[in-house]
Amino acid sequence: MIRQASVLIAGGGPVGMLLAAELGARGIGAVVVEPHPRTQDTPRAGTLHARSVQSLLRRGYLRLHGRGSLEEMQETSFHFGGSPILRIATPTAEGPPIHGQSQASLEQAFEARARELGAAILRGHRFTGLRQDPDGVTATIEGPDGPYELTADYLVGCDGARSDVRRAAGFACTTHEATFAAIVGLVRLRDPYSVPPGWTHTAEGWLLANVHPAGHSRIITHDFRLPLPERGSPATLEELQRTLSRILGRPVALADPTYLDRFSDFTRVADRYRAGRVLLAGDAAHVHAPLGGQGLNTGLQDAFNLGWKLALVARGEADARLLDTYDAERRPVAEAVVANTRVQAAVMRPGPENDHLREFTARMFRHPGVNREAADVISGQGIAYPPEGATDPAVGRFLPNLALRTPDGVRTVVELLTPGRPLVLLRPEVADALEPVAARWGERVAVLRVEPEPDSAELRLGPGAPLPWSALVCRPDGYLAWRGVSKANTTGLREALADWFGPVPERVEV
Repeated sequence: MIRQASVLIAGGGPVGMLLAAELGARGIGAVVVEPHPRTQDTPRAGTLHARSVQSLLRRGYLRLHGRGSLEEMQETSFHFGGSPILRIATPTAEGPPIHGQSQASLEQAFEARARELGAAILRGHRFTGLRQDPDGVTATIEGPDGPYELTADYLVGCDGARSDVRRAAGFACTTHEATFAAIVGLVRLRDPYSVPPGWTHTAEGWLLANVHPAGHSRIITHDFRLPLPERGSPATLEELQRTLSRILGRPVALADPTYLDRFSDFTRVADRYRAGRVLLAGDAAHVHAPLGGQGLNTGLQDAFNLGWKLALVARGEADARLLDTYDAERRPVAEAVVANTRVQAAVMRPGPENDHLREFTARMFRHPGVNREAADVISGQGIAYPPEGATDPAVGRFLPNLALRTPDGVRTVVELLTPGRPLVLLRPEVADALEPVAARWGERVAVLRVEPEPDSAELRLGPGAPLPWSALVCRPDGYLAWRGVSKANTTGLREALADWFGPVPERVEV
């Protein structure tokens, strides 16, 4: 029986398993406790948005076929409030704008990677309570053989919307009440051709249908009538059939349900993501309507942001204050997701009195700049982490997949970040001056002399003018921590490395 861990993760869904894998890649063998004995294959999240695809590529969970180009764009349509009015675009060098993969398959892949890297996955074990002191956390776990205690330096709650960790640690939250009730079901349609595929809007509500004529179809109804059902109450086949028939305005017969559940646009965001040695990630930290498929993606980005930081702190290489940047960077992202899903719910509200809102939204989204900004929010490509008071527009932005000539040949940023270490990229004109500075951090960072390929000599971080660079510090999650321009800046490099990756290791001769 395991009784002690450096990091204990409560909840073994995709966010918890990814976090365990990210910690394992950096030498921290986490312990994951998960009540379910096996992966739950439910018909919910299955959309990986552009920024998640880009992050998964950089960490080696997905593979890019060919290097592609930063100049050649690819585009796909996506819905906003049920209407296909968004255009999401990415460079071919960054993978597809949308990648379909079930939550269950992601969880299984992350679990396999986490186990390979030393994580202990305890299925059939549930977190039930905690005590915290300045030196660590003592968690109470209910296992197959009864309750026991497990001590850890840090505890991360990845245990979903009804998080026991969030409640036990006393995290306060900001909430908004629901405005619609939705039922999702995997059912057989008696007449598959009686239900239109895709999104359907009527005066009675909205329907999303993935019709399978010979098997089970995924049916999701969105009902705006008041009063709403009690949150958490079980959904029934009869209720789904009744609601579906009312939305379509004709009887629809359903049978043989293999999955039924309900959700709403109730929102919750924890007012902080860290309380001492307890942290929250994924749905434990933020809940919102699954409009636009943003929930899973937001949780995965939590794990990418937190993993490398928690590993540095757990290894004693960085001060625990580094964990405060997790809250500062990720909570505003969740708040932005909550805001856009609430807007989508308002746009979806049926009735002629709201037609003007739908017409206005569609008209505004015809403007390329407006569409691009909204698409960047939904796809995550607008995420940036500029530090307070930062004057460099590059700092905190996601580093594009530049192609760089290195001593080992041409490598892309995706390839260079796969090992999981911070990158210090130095062009020839500053390498002699800056390489000795970065080398003082030893194996903690990867220092490379590079010469950009022609299309990578300047940073294109958006619609504005490209930015020159002579040196870059890239965090393990792909975001820029520092940019040097033209001349060598030893002080700036030294401060950036110390701020993000801890002081110079004592074991290194300085």
